[in-house]
Amino acid sequence: MKKVAVIGAGMGGLAVAARLARMGWQVDVFEKRSGPGGKNFEQTWDGFRMDAGPSLLTMVEVFEELFHFCGKRFSDYCTPVKLDPICHYWFDDGSRTFAPGSVEKFIEHFFHLGWAPKENIQRFFRRAKKLYGIGGNLFLYKSLQEMDTYLSFSGMKSLVQLWRMDVFRAMHEAHLRSFDDGRMVQLFDRYATYNGSNPFQAPATLDIIPYVEYSGGGWAVREGIHALATALERLGKELGVRFFYNTPVERIWAEGKMVKGIFKEGKKISYDLVVSNADVYQTYRMLGCSDGRWIKRYRKLEPSSSGFVFYWGVDQSFPELGVHNIFFSADYRKEFEDIFVRKVLPEDPTVYINITSKVNPEDAPAGCENWFILINTPPHRGQNWEEMKDALRERILLRLEKSLGKSVRSHIVLEKTLTPADIERETGSTFGSIYGISSNSWNAAFLRHPNRSSEYQRLYLVGGSVHPGGGMPLVLLSAKIASELIEKYEKG
Repeated sequence: MKKVAVIGAGMGGLAVAARLARMGWQVDVFEKRSGPGGKNFEQTWDGFRMDAGPSLLTMVEVFEELFHFCGKRFSDYCTPVKLDPICHYWFDDGSRTFAPGSVEKFIEHFFHLGWAPKENIQRFFRRAKKLYGIGGNLFLYKSLQEMDTYLSFSGMKSLVQLWRMDVFRAMHEAHLRSFDDGRMVQLFDRYATYNGSNPFQAPATLDIIPYVEYSGGGWAVREGIHALATALERLGKELGVRFFYNTPVERIWAEGKMVKGIFKEGKKISYDLVVSNADVYQTYRMLGCSDGRWIKRYRKLEPSSSGFVFYWGVDQSFPELGVHNIFFSADYRKEFEDIFVRKVLPEDPTVYINITSKVNPEDAPAGCENWFILINTPPHRGQNWEEMKDALRERILLRLEKSLGKSVRSHIVLEKTLTPADIERETGSTFGSIYGISSNSWNAAFLRHPNRSSEYQRLYLVGGSVHPGGGMPLVLLSAKIASELIEKYEKG
């Protein structure tokens, strides 16, 4: 039986391990942390359980396909909970609303609010659906580096329509053309943050993101989003995958341009191929390429945003809050200029709060709630985040207390933080960038590293820093693409 080493037990590494085991490989997964998930980790303090990273599940069909491929049922491993509404919104002018859990309900809700004519919202979703129909299969499910992708019927069909993908117009510009109410514009601008980008620069193509969310639904997981990682780990173990935690891979062993295995604890271990779930930058560093082609490229490419997280345990229930909550800044353009142009913490940040105890009360002590609070930040470039913590905390509290009209600070009984520097150190994400490179250019999809290395034989890559991008569904799709390429190239 052929052997493969998977470096990293993030969601991509877990998914590719299960797929390859199902395909007949002996799979060993090496992870430097104490358990699975990568950024999708969890922590528990004083009875408050916190998901450490991702918080919303979309494209459930991607998970279902993976488990079906492995001969199992996704619903037997965890409990997805469809959300309706998906998210609650607070705006700086004092207005507030929520986003229902389907396209049809969304259209009716915002029409009845008077925020947009029904035909404008319908037109927006028709356009977004068309974008997904043109590019979804090509950009999400196929390798962009394989000629077969473009010679297939679906590939050629997408290629001849690429001019209709709206790549030369920014998301914000498209939204201004679609809606007169600034709140609708800001609500849809927000979706650029789903892959760490700037709506004032990112192409309007990314409007496929809200289409996917409202057409397929937004989901929580009863056991917590981290349960997706433990579900994939369990799936892998049932298929014979071996997991080695607290076991960092020191180097990837290559002779010339042929990968031979890994170095662990100073010893060479031979494998027929290696799949890296590590960041692209870190992967090539493990190959000893301190100044190689991809190292140079990723130094030049704009990284995605990072994030500063506060974990708050609060000692009362806030019934006006939902599972997902957004408190918008007064000046969205300035906020993104702070992050991407000035590369500083926003003076007036948009505040995101995820409260999983709304779904599972056991995630917090009785009568309490667990708040995961995320602020988008520039990447980590040596900033002293600890020095900024108190000022950022105060900005968050001012935003929340202005919108809620009540004290929040007096109810915080537990506080922990996760800084961009922590994200870089703990997950190996270069610059603490959550999604690899940003999507602020029209050709960003083509600039991401492919899932099969063109430089090193028998080296494949999965995860948020490679094609097709960041976010759990896309990371799982990177594993699908990589496993299909392995089936194609590594049969002999």
